[in-house]
Amino acid sequence: MRPVWRFHRGAPAALALAASLLAGGAAAEGVDVSLLAGTCANCHGTDGRSPGAIPSIAGKPFAVLNAQLAAYKAGEARDTTVMTRLALGFTDAELEALARHFSEIEP
Repeated sequence: MRPVWRFHRGAPAALALAASLLAGGAAAEGVDVSLLAGTCANCHGTDGRSPGAIPSIAGKPFAVLNAQLAAYKAGEARDTTVMTRLALGFTDAELEALARHFSEIEP
C-alpha cells in the first residue's frame, strides 16, 4: 500500500517559514525595518533623534550611514564603543535597510 501524503492546514505557512529561513539574509527585505531600528533607539533615541551626547542618525544621508555601518561591521571604524560588536549581529541587507530607514526620517 502506498503512503498517502496529506497537508495539514498549517503546512503552507510552515513551508513559507522554512523557505525564508533557508534564504537567510535575503529574507531581510520581508522584515519590518522598524523592528530592527528599535535596537538603535536605546542609544540614538526614538527615530534616531538622540537627546544626549550620542549622535543623532535621523536624516543623515543614506550613503554616509550605510558606509558607517559597513565600516563598523568590518571592524574598520575608529573611536567606537559598542557599534562594532552590534553591527556584527546584522546581515549586510539589514544594515542597508537600517541606513535607508534612518536616512528617510526628518531630523
